[in-house]
Amino acid sequence: MQLRRAFDEIDRRDFVRGEYFDDAYGDYPLPIGFGQTISQPATVLFMVSLLDPRPGEKILDIGSGSGWTTALLATAIGDTGQVFGIEIVPDLVEFGRSNLAKYHLPQAKILPAGETIGFPQKAPFDKILVSASAHELPEGLLAQLKLGGRLVLPIENSVWKIDKVSETKINREEFPGFAFVPLR
Repeated sequence: MQLRRAFDEIDRRDFVRGEYFDDAYGDYPLPIGFGQTISQPATVLFMVSLLDPRPGEKILDIGSGSGWTTALLATAIGDTGQVFGIEIVPDLVEFGRSNLAKYHLPQAKILPAGETIGFPQKAPFDKILVSASAHELPEGLLAQLKLGGRLVLPIENSVWKIDKVSETKINREEFPGFAFVPLR
């Protein structure tokens, strides 16, 4: 129910560039500048559903772009959790922050990406969502995930759900048929 509420309360139109306002409700990706896109709603719903955000969790949102997924996650976890959006493009950090400011979500922040993938300073995380495609599973992200935590990310043309069962065991589930901008 929290996820449904998040999609009802957070308007995608508030996270697209002005020239795409008329297309904001279409089920397709839209450019947000700098070679990046805001993903299509069906893909975001699928990935966030796989992530299964719960109230009170600490979540990392890598490739936060326009801030839409960060806002959705923050709404889904409520004010007892935390969401850290990380973005590599400085102008998109500012764009995402200004979009996020349209909502009262003090539990969410968008920060510039550092030299290391993820946000190790605030690890471990209950959940990690990645919105750009990697060539392989970034091991550094697994180290930032709590035991029992979940990572959802695209690798090549598939979305993967990775559950950290123990320090040495992970469960992986692949969902093929997706296209994303590359993870940098």
